[in-house]
Amino acid sequence: MSAAAATNDRMTRLLSLVPYLTARPSGVPLAEAARDFGVPERQLRRDLELLWMCGLPGYGPGDLIDLAFEGDRVRVTFTAGMVRPLRLTTDEAVALVVALRTLLELPGLAEREAVSRALAKVSAAAGHAAERVTPVALSVDAREQALAVVREGLERGRALHLHYYVPTRDERTERTVDPMRLLLVDGKSYLEAWCRRAEGVRLFRLDRVDDVVVLDEPATPPPDAPQRDVDSGLYQPEAGSPVVRLRLERTARWVAEYYPVEEVREVDDPPGGLAVAVRTADVAWAKRLVASLGGAATVDEPAPLAAELAADARAALARYSADVPPVRGADG
Repeated sequence: MSAAAATNDRMTRLLSLVPYLTARPSGVPLAEAARDFGVPERQLRRDLELLWMCGLPGYGPGDLIDLAFEGDRVRVTFTAGMVRPLRLTTDEAVALVVALRTLLELPGLAEREAVSRALAKVSAAAGHAAERVTPVALSVDAREQALAVVREGLERGRALHLHYYVPTRDERTERTVDPMRLLLVDGKSYLEAWCRRAEGVRLFRLDRVDDVVVLDEPATPPPDAPQRDVDSGLYQPEAGSPVVRLRLERTARWVAEYYPVEEVREVDDPPGGLAVAVRTADVAWAKRLVASLGGAATVDEPAPLAAELAADARAALARYSADVPPVRGADG
């Protein structure tokens, strides 16, 4: 699991722990709580120790969450408001209503039922203020047009022909795909489809689709074509993809949180740095990543990639030196 995914899981767990303990006023065995949350007991103890430092502004006595340990049991003695229901102001509720209504207008929305339920609940909470919200007119851009065409293909069970821009290779490709479903991840729309060219399931970001048409032939993805579990992150390299081992300086430690990495360990060289392993089938992407870090990352493995990056750096330096005119002295 990547560092970012682990952090998200822990945050979700911390937010759930206080209501969980509050529902058990007599306390709960640590082993039982760890089993309920699906983590080792040691990890649960670390979570509880972190909760002790959370609470209301002021962070003094009477502001922080308080827990009591009695043998192998734990109970919460002060929640610091963590179990209070969320209360929206009128402006906040109206803003949510507008956002949810706008979202429902998007063609191809995968979680339409969930959004509709959320809109109904927020509208009920907003009361008469929600009734005064003026419908928002949306302009139809290229992405929304692609969404409409893709949705038509899905509803009719037809294959699609599309032109797709691949930024990692800076090229425009042409493909015929069998659509499987639409996804909305981190505010971006994706088509998950069986790509006949790649002979595998692929995700196509719709703002990179230049053109798409519905074909007069049925969509026939293989029955065993796997759907991607986006809850584990959008980027999920295949198990057989090569591993790139990087050594990051302190200023580049963010890479371990932003990208899914398999290994992370502290290193003394460089001081405060990290050694990480990234699995990717796209070596060109790894080259661009290292180059973009401006010397704050070096490649330990594979050796051919490290040699190629070093050669590119020497070539760039040579070109730069050839383009820079010599500096003349003060005496002319």
